[in-house]
Amino acid sequence: MEITALDPCFFPAYYLQTIKNPKGKPMTTKERIKAAINSEPVDRLPFWPKIGGAYAIKWKKTADELYEYIGSDPIAFTGPVYKESRAKTRHEVKTFGIETVTEYVTAHGTLRRVCRFDEASQSEHPMEFPIKTRHDIEIMAEWFKDIKIEYDKSFRESCEAHYKSIGNAAFVAATVGSSALMHFVEWLAGVEQAHYFLADYPEETEALFAEMHRVTIEKTAVSAQYSPADALFFIEDTSTAIISPGQYKRCNFDHLKRYGEISKSFCKPVILHMCGHLKALLPMLAELPVNAFEAFTSPTMGDTTLLDGRNACPDKCLIGGTNAAVWLGGADEIFRHISNQLDKLPHRRGIFISSAGMMPPDCPPETVRVVKRRLD
Repeated sequence: MEITALDPCFFPAYYLQTIKNPKGKPMTTKERIKAAINSEPVDRLPFWPKIGGAYAIKWKKTADELYEYIGSDPIAFTGPVYKESRAKTRHEVKTFGIETVTEYVTAHGTLRRVCRFDEASQSEHPMEFPIKTRHDIEIMAEWFKDIKIEYDKSFRESCEAHYKSIGNAAFVAATVGSSALMHFVEWLAGVEQAHYFLADYPEETEALFAEMHRVTIEKTAVSAQYSPADALFFIEDTSTAIISPGQYKRCNFDHLKRYGEISKSFCKPVILHMCGHLKALLPMLAELPVNAFEAFTSPTMGDTTLLDGRNACPDKCLIGGTNAAVWLGGADEIFRHISNQLDKLPHRRGIFISSAGMMPPDCPPETVRVVKRRLD
């Protein structure tokens, strides 16, 4: 069969036949993931158990050592190729023991966020959010309005060196940020207060979102044009457990559509990290000009199977298919969970198996290795 790409950046979804690697030899990790993200043929399903700091500490090895032992296909990350500048405001970050205080300083007031480091998860969690009142929303809008994004050649050179050092051992993504609503809910106002603000002060929150969106547009444009990364990565954490489908349609969809369109104009693939309940959003997600949904989490921690995603979004790569609770079982149970999902699919193009969220430290590397070999 002759393959004709209708779009130079996106492989046609109608080509569903399973074929062998045309090169006749194993793909590199970079080649394998790139092909999966573009729904192209692969020599085997890529597999990424996401190794975080907590897992590495538990098993007394680096993430790279664990990936090599398991035989993983990891996604690595590189830094930005842009710099932020401001004329009238300041962004100050101070550390006090296990707490990090971020201050958003403007002429009309200073807002403060406090995050606390959690040893068990090796991550920070917000304990105090900066937006508490209507006036705080206006201050934060002023703070974002002052941000100017500029391409930085020295940053690009640093990213290029990092990218080259990784070689074919990983697929490399550049993290751009997140959409306004999700950042507002998770880091600026908190889930409960965010919904009160959206209902009580719609004009003020929309004005804030407009400034946040402008900044992300500029970051996306510079990253798509200058980043050496294989794809752009947006940390959305999307879930209908914290936002509604209506809010997603009203506040998220057009923003993400714009980021996808910009990236597509530079033939730069887009991956959305979406680690929550997605089933009610699938019809909208199908319309986004993006390549992949990462951390696609199966029930019961998520609510969306690989078959749900494939039926609703036939041209999107699905990175996930499991959840943390599954990985607390034995190798047979884990493999059965994955294979039961795979067996229901019409094809396996655009499927990339991962732990969805971070790999739970209580799952031994030996178990992960066995599962990976059985998937091969």
